This record gives sequence, C-alpha cells and structure tokens, in this order.
Amino acid sequence: MDVQIIFKIAAVGILVTVINQVLTRSGRDEQAMLVTLAGLVVVLYWVINYISDLFNTVQTLFDL
Repeated sequence: MDVQIIFKIAAVGILVTVINQVLTRSGRDEQAMLVTLAGLVVVLYWVINYISDLFNTVQTLFDL
C-alpha cells in the first residue's frame, strides 16, 4: 500500500472537519452534512481499489 493515500485521507479528513465546523457554527447544518458526505465519497473512491485487492487476496489465500 502506498503511504501517500494515508496522507491524502488524513488531509481530506482535516479539511472536511474544518469546513463542517464552520458551516455548523454558521447555522448551515444541511450543507455541513453534504460536505461530510462528499468527503466520504471521495475517500471511498480512492480506497475502493485497495478493498478490491484485499478481497481478491483473501479469496486466493483461502482458495474460495
């Protein structure tokens, strides 16, 4: 696994947290939720290939 993906995920997490707090304090809770959801989708898009590789490795390992 590449170490850069961990730093990217951490950066998105920090950015989403800051934006979420700013929007929540200004009374825009719906937009804060959408920012959080968008951050989750971006991270899942990056990680989906690693999850697929993990499932393929487990399937090969246990000969399923």
